[in-house]
Amino acid sequence: VLALDVGTNQLHYRLRTDPRVWSKEQFNCRYLTPADLPEVPQFGCTDVSFISLKLILPPMAACLAPGSLLVSLIKPQFEAGRKEAPKGVVRDPAVRERVVAEIRAFGTEELGLDWVNCAPSPLLGPEGNVEFLALWRTPR
Repeated sequence: VLALDVGTNQLHYRLRTDPRVWSKEQFNCRYLTPADLPEVPQFGCTDVSFISLKLILPPMAACLAPGSLLVSLIKPQFEAGRKEAPKGVVRDPAVRERVVAEIRAFGTEELGLDWVNCAPSPLLGPEGNVEFLALWRTPR
């Protein structure tokens, strides 16, 4: 497991001390390059806050092995405009649908990722935000 986080001490102690886990803290993934990793990942998963996936997906996808799966948590509250997310909450289902469509278009058209599936997360985000789990595949 390769774990990257912009924060410090976010990874549970048991994982942090597991020899199978490689962890890099205080690292902003928007600047991620393959040289930052000890090996080429075969799978990716991202859950970011206060930053658009449009800034995280490009470097992350570029680091994955061809044909890898990537799961990303789409958080409309960080993709929509401030007026669409008063107090950090997106209540309008149409805004959520538009955000998912925009992220899908970005990933497929700009990055060449295959969109495999997307579903609402079974867990609500802070303040009841509906978030989405997107499954992608990198080009082979």
